[in-house]
Amino acid sequence: MTVTKERKREIIQQYRPAVSGSGSAVVQIAVATARINNLTEHMRTHEKDYASRRGLLALVSRRRTLLDYLRRKNPQGYLDIIAKLGIRK
Repeated sequence: MTVTKERKREIIQQYRPAVSGSGSAVVQIAVATARINNLTEHMRTHEKDYASRRGLLALVSRRRTLLDYLRRKNPQGYLDIIAKLGIRK
């Protein structure tokens, strides 16, 4: 249900723009997307888990805020990340 430390480390290595860029918006979006995908699979089997549903909706909202920020600051980076992660606009 959660993203393991190893998987999170892989995501950070793959998406960070610089050596010390593990907190950039792109990395945060990628980690949030991995967590959203895991929670979505969990919700398919546990339909009545309303606490997880609430957390999923909060996470989607947080990712949307980060995507809006990235679209304002770096439009090309926004298009690249949504294409790479397969996120709808």
